[in-house]
Amino acid sequence: MNAVLEAIQNRRSVRSFRPQPVPADLLRTVIAAANQAPSGMNTQPWRFVVVEDKALKRRLVETAVPNSRKYLEPLKEVNPGRYASIMKRYDELEDPVYYSAPAIIFVIGAGAYASDSCPLACENLMLAALSFGLGSCWVKLGSLIRDNPEIVSALELKEGESIFGPILIGYPTEQPKAPPKRDPVIKWI
Repeated sequence: MNAVLEAIQNRRSVRSFRPQPVPADLLRTVIAAANQAPSGMNTQPWRFVVVEDKALKRRLVETAVPNSRKYLEPLKEVNPGRYASIMKRYDELEDPVYYSAPAIIFVIGAGAYASDSCPLACENLMLAALSFGLGSCWVKLGSLIRDNPEIVSALELKEGESIFGPILIGYPTEQPKAPPKRDPVIKWI
């Protein structure tokens, strides 16, 4: 099979990591791959912040957990079973948002092309991580941290910037199974 297609098919959202740190040169390599993503008008509207500091990660968890609980509240009405499953995880895990990943890479962008371009950088980053035996997971709920001035300062978040990914990176303890995927909807003209 084609190596690119194989990587796309094998990439999974990993939520269980060994505590072993990821070498800085390897993190730079996956960020360099993210930086190669296409962007509108070649604006490259992204920047990257790597968080490995244990104290800052603890503050991220303390901020993101209550905010994500509020964010997930509407799910209680729409899909009560899924909501109960997620809340059970929140009650059982010490870190139900960032899953104690050794590194969290925030993909931050601004400008007219950021919303279209930054997700492409996130995908490049995750595919590159897979190619080095690293697990990754994009966690929308991990971006719910803007109400903490200390975190905003640490990430140097500016007005008009958005967080497109905290992407968790680390050595996986297991390779998750592929979730079922629906066949694509295609219209040929």
